[in-house]
Amino acid sequence: MPFTERRVTSHDNLSLYIRDYGDPLDHRAPLFCLGGLTRNSKDFESLAERYSSDGRRVICPDYRGRGKSDYDNDWRNYDPRIYLRDIQDILSALNVHHVVVVGTSLGGILGMGMAVAMPGALTAVVMNDVGPKVETGGLDFIINYIKEDRPHDNWDGAVATIKTMLPNLTFQDEGIWLKMAQNTFREREDGRLCFDWDVDIVKPMQDKSYAIPDMWPLFRALKNVPTLVLRGAESDILSRETFTRMQEVKPDMIGVEIPRAGHVPTMAEPESRAALEAFLGNH
Repeated sequence: MPFTERRVTSHDNLSLYIRDYGDPLDHRAPLFCLGGLTRNSKDFESLAERYSSDGRRVICPDYRGRGKSDYDNDWRNYDPRIYLRDIQDILSALNVHHVVVVGTSLGGILGMGMAVAMPGALTAVVMNDVGPKVETGGLDFIINYIKEDRPHDNWDGAVATIKTMLPNLTFQDEGIWLKMAQNTFREREDGRLCFDWDVDIVKPMQDKSYAIPDMWPLFRALKNVPTLVLRGAESDILSRETFTRMQEVKPDMIGVEIPRAGHVPTMAEPESRAALEAFLGNH
């Protein structure tokens, strides 16, 4: 299913890139796909094509500093509060008032944030391998991975780098590694492959004053929002303890653990697809 490329200007004059799939006039709430910390709209290509095939709208933005969106000259603006403001700008520009958020990692955190900042916009939320408590060991590993570029001359080298630097990342299908690399690197004018994000996005987390906030109040703001949470069985970001606690706090939450998946499930695994089909078919 082809997509339309759109650009929205943020409140502080950055150009934000969006892949817009499906029919803008479809009666269902659009799926609003929010990626992980370094990720971009390419990650949702398979899901977007699957769900837009019958006309449902699927909106996949690139955060500032990622993919085809502008990089920010001030690294202090790589902040979830600013991302939420960008989301408001995007939805307003597209004249979209209600969405189903499909949020991977950081995207799931932003979905919780929307429940506080713009609760009327949420029809439902899918949180992919993230919760109100982030395991710092896994986060430290991610920070070390993303803080400096590692250019490569070919895709084999790019794949090898991801496998080496993310040993806890597992896929049910080995063929996904190349797709992961293609979604992680971009080709420069000189032909070399470099990370498809601004490495400055990590600077706020390296600041001495940085601390992960208490996000349980954000999760509790989803009290009246239908919620599906996917957890990779091998995840080092969403612990089984937190996953269980989430179900206790929100008894109507649908929780599904994806076997042989780490951080994060691709959402193409049979277990993920079955959970998404059942959940999204009702919202």
